[in-house]
Amino acid sequence: MPTRRSHVPLTLVIARDRSDASDGDLAQGLVADEGWAIAETWRRFAPMVLAMAERALGSRSEADDLGQEVFYHVFRKAKTLRAPDRLRSFVYSFAVRELKSELRRKRLRAWLSFRQPEALVDMGSGTLDVEARDHLRRCHALLDRLSPRDRLVFVLRRMESMTVEEIASTMQLSVSTVKRSMIHASERLSRWIVADPGLADLLDAERWGR
Repeated sequence: MPTRRSHVPLTLVIARDRSDASDGDLAQGLVADEGWAIAETWRRFAPMVLAMAERALGSRSEADDLGQEVFYHVFRKAKTLRAPDRLRSFVYSFAVRELKSELRRKRLRAWLSFRQPEALVDMGSGTLDVEARDHLRRCHALLDRLSPRDRLVFVLRRMESMTVEEIASTMQLSVSTVKRSMIHASERLSRWIVADPGLADLLDAERWGR
């Protein structure tokens, strides 16, 4: 007996674009463990986290690994977010926490290996010449000499353009502590740049010290 077929036309179900969802709606979707919210959170905040991590660590591969760890914690801890409209700060807080831990691990590994900390900058794109790569590595080597807290404060202030108040809130420090850390990092970097003829000609030490 022939099988009867429905004459109802088949349609492709496409998920609704939620890129216009507010951070508050996105946070509520994460709490409800909705797939669209997980995908949109990654799309919206991953570039920010990965760029910040690469600038802080000097390595794209390390930044990718750290980004995976950050969003694992974001998704797992989403239900602890008390203010849904502060989702961006929530993500930033996990990124900063993981960066501080990774910078401490790098510093410890360098000490245990009895070598100077190395800047692991990925240069696979081939867009920089040999001299530019050398300068970039030397700049990251200077950042490696800072304490994890000073380095992170400097990166957030000078490379991420965050305000002192935003850094204090994100890193759970007082404003005065952030200011002292920034001054300490800037003064040391300026002094090291001046002492390096190659970098002194390339970088404005006074600008780094402001």
